[in-house]
Amino acid sequence: MTLIPAGSFEMGDYFSEGEKDELPVHKVNLDAFYMDTHEVTVGQFKQFVNQTGYDWSPPVGDMWDAVARLSPGDDYPMVYVNWNDATAYAEWAGKRLPTEAEWEYAARGGVVGQRYPSGDDITRNDANYKGAGGRDKWDTTTAPVGSFEANGYGLHDMVGNVWEWCQDWYDENYYSNSPANNPPGPETGSDRVSRGGGWAYDSDYLRLADRYNYPNDRYSTYGFRCVSGSIHRRGFFLQD
Repeated sequence: MTLIPAGSFEMGDYFSEGEKDELPVHKVNLDAFYMDTHEVTVGQFKQFVNQTGYDWSPPVGDMWDAVARLSPGDDYPMVYVNWNDATAYAEWAGKRLPTEAEWEYAARGGVVGQRYPSGDDITRNDANYKGAGGRDKWDTTTAPVGSFEANGYGLHDMVGNVWEWCQDWYDENYYSNSPANNPPGPETGSDRVSRGGGWAYDSDYLRLADRYNYPNDRYSTYGFRCVSGSIHRRGFFLQD
């Protein structure tokens, strides 16, 4: 895991080019926390299932065959996991899912006012997504974690590869009344927030400000990563 230092940032769409739920841009103050350097891998999730007997299966076919078609190795990101699956893994590992604010702060990597981690433009040399030019090795699958350069905080694949579940319920108007300090997200909702875009999505979804919401179900483009250390300072747990 990587330490993400305490700090403040402007959360939302600096460029006013996204959806209305990315506005208003607002200042957020966060305590320090740790975040997984990579997305949770197939190998890590297998260990969780094998040790706990967790009842998990994708929507079709054999549970691991479906995963292997998109993530063909233990060092690839886990897919076909819903929010409950991700939360169960995180609790087993002594961690939790990031809040939406923590995710965006970490994804920005300490850089202010950029559209993507790589700058205001992105190519397929920077991330695994559906786009023209650059690397084409993973046109129809995920890429092994860490295949692309890390951001300023040392985090890999914060955009592209797989969508990442966040802790928060989704509310399109949350930015209008979000707390300034360690916002935990809405108290209730119907969908969960996901961030970062995925291998089958175009670059617009990889913007650092982009917000996405989906029902709690298992998808071929969805994975997750974990954090530890509390938004309420419950203490830090450093685990690989």
